[in-house]
Amino acid sequence: MTVPDPRTPEQRKQDTLDRLRNDVDAWVATADEGGGEPYLVPLSFLWDGATLLMATASASPTARNLLATRRVRVGIGLVRDVVLIEGTAEATPATEIPAETGEAFAEKTGFDPRKSSGPYHYFRLTPVRVQAWREANELAGRDLMRDGEWVVA
Repeated sequence: MTVPDPRTPEQRKQDTLDRLRNDVDAWVATADEGGGEPYLVPLSFLWDGATLLMATASASPTARNLLATRRVRVGIGLVRDVVLIEGTAEATPATEIPAETGEAFAEKTGFDPRKSSGPYHYFRLTPVRVQAWREANELAGRDLMRDGEWVVA
């Protein structure tokens, strides 16, 4: 197998931003407050240029974990072209989301939690750490954001 040359940090950041703008789905990992039991689910998202917006049923383990701990880890992409995001979550019940935000989410994801029969929460995820790599030759420079600040211009 031929391994491509590593991307520059600037190209890696641009590729990451493109993925955040264009991808629709992510793997979302949370853990409960007590025993730290991990829980992993696929959720759709909307990127606004600074945060990811996701939604899930209010009674789901993901919602319960995020409401309790506010901590989240998100994986977007493939094993050999991955973006990992660690962040914090702010919750908003679906009944309280601004109309334009709800419409933008529904348009991007094809799903409108506001029309669900049961209660839903939206979660706005603020990245604290962002990593991206394709191959082992990009592992050394995988951190694109640390402590909520981009380390790559």
